[in-house]
Amino acid sequence: MSDPDGAGEVGAENRDRDRDPAGRARNNRLRDGLGRPLPRDSQPATGVERVPDDFLLPPRESLDEAQRLLDAGRPFHAHEVLEASWKSAPPGERDLWQGLAQIAVGLTHRERGNATGAVTLLLRGADRIAPYADDPPYGVLVTGLVVTARALADDPDAAVTVRLRR
Repeated sequence: MSDPDGAGEVGAENRDRDRDPAGRARNNRLRDGLGRPLPRDSQPATGVERVPDDFLLPPRESLDEAQRLLDAGRPFHAHEVLEASWKSAPPGERDLWQGLAQIAVGLTHRERGNATGAVTLLLRGADRIAPYADDPPYGVLVTGLVVTARALADDPDAAVTVRLRR
């Protein structure tokens, strides 16, 4: 199919995208520590190890791995770990995992200098996990995370350590 102005085929720029065996688009390019894709010709030594698309851990181990990545200054990668848990969580826990992933993405935006995106995701994540404060599963420090995420949204330059669980 051609595009309306005749400049070429619609979607032609996507033909060279990395795809998984099912044909879904996957970006296999190396990434920097904040998850930004590096140029296709980058050498492996310039990138950081990615979280595999099929990476899934039990809940407590997922939280521990996400914490390790946060402590290493890799919030984007922590988000990927939490997102895998969110997508496989039972319905009653999905908002918890999604909110944790959103907080990690908010931290990613903060580190990338995107204040608007950081505030939006930090607040969205805090609001999503807040209902779990009375009975937090897996030792998640829900109240502390809500307070921390909202504080970071109010003061994007604040130096804060994010702790996911006891």
